[in-house]
Amino acid sequence: MNKLFFNLGNHPTISVAELAAVFSPNKSGQLLSNEFFVLDVPEETNAEDLIKNLGGTIKIGIIKEVLPGLDFNKILQATIKIIDSKKVDTKYHFGLSLHNHLKINGKKLGMEIKRHLKEQGKSCRWVSGKENVLSSVIVEQNKLVKSGVEIVIFKDTQTNEIYIGQTVVVQPFKELSRRDYGRPARDDFSGMLPPKLAQIIINLAQADKKEILLDPFCGSGTVLSEAMLMGYKNLIGSDISAKAINDTKKNLEWTRKKFQLSTYAKATADKRIINYELIKRDVRDLDKVLKPNSVRAIVTEPYLGPQRGQIDIKKTVRELEQLYTQAFKTFGQILKPSGRIVIILPIFYHNKKLNFINPDFNSFKIINPLPSHLQKNKLLGLTNRQTMIYKRPNQKVWREILVLEK
Repeated sequence: MNKLFFNLGNHPTISVAELAAVFSPNKSGQLLSNEFFVLDVPEETNAEDLIKNLGGTIKIGIIKEVLPGLDFNKILQATIKIIDSKKVDTKYHFGLSLHNHLKINGKKLGMEIKRHLKEQGKSCRWVSGKENVLSSVIVEQNKLVKSGVEIVIFKDTQTNEIYIGQTVVVQPFKELSRRDYGRPARDDFSGMLPPKLAQIIINLAQADKKEILLDPFCGSGTVLSEAMLMGYKNLIGSDISAKAINDTKKNLEWTRKKFQLSTYAKATADKRIINYELIKRDVRDLDKVLKPNSVRAIVTEPYLGPQRGQIDIKKTVRELEQLYTQAFKTFGQILKPSGRIVIILPIFYHNKKLNFINPDFNSFKIINPLPSHLQKNKLLGLTNRQTMIYKRPNQKVWREILVLEK
């Protein structure tokens, strides 16, 4: 087994819920701070493949040493041991990321490492940034994973133990940006679901990749495109808008060609690896075209209401509650028993007050997405109805992520 650290994103509760969905961790999964989750995984686990499908993880690395407390000399020795284990033919490149506001002199640590390497006759370059923590961009641009070393040092905020690890992969930010901004069809006015968030909600569904995954508000196809890249084989997208269906088709074909995937659109006769079907239909009428109990998972961000200008919150909430209630009634017809819905609902933030949407979930049960042993952890936070909040600075409309089960 390898003990891996997962450097969590800006929404640690959501990141941990995603890891719980992917790994189903028992009590061996430890949340050491609001930045780090540590988990034992089989040695054959490929971190590079893993992070491609994790929207809520910034970096993954291997824990090399655990110290009982903050001891500069022991940290230096452990760090040098990691760097010395890296076989480099020419110049050593190393970087240091010091998390949790560690009271350690990072400059002194870096200089001591340089002095050690120089005494061994080894040329080196210390990669540093303005902050104590190196961003994924700096790690990637300076090739610290492939031809160098990034040492990550953080503490367990409960025990004060010091963890020292080596980064093995960072989130593929360039590829994610390409998928977000490089697609042929975008609808900036209506708002765009970030690919990272699409990955997260797909993972939360915990669906068998051979069964049907439906996005009934497919928009420009972000959920379906990401699901396609994550290996889901049977995809259905629907939307009331003809433009949305056309945009989704363009983006799915772009994804297929860009990433060399074999697909099968129902209009063709050649069945290949991935099947997808697009339906122009009001969500309230989907039970007229999809068979009862035929869909394993519904993953979607529906229409969230107006995103710009003055918003009549009471009117918008009332209209959306009606739409979502009718949608859940339809979902109850087409979803398989024990099937999951992962849906994003809007929260309107106004005058420092959160205005939630409260539709009738039609007997669907809301699932607590956190592993059982972390559900009362003070570092994590759910709403009163056991849902998660995703927000960005200065947004008027926040996102509430719900995981429901039939």
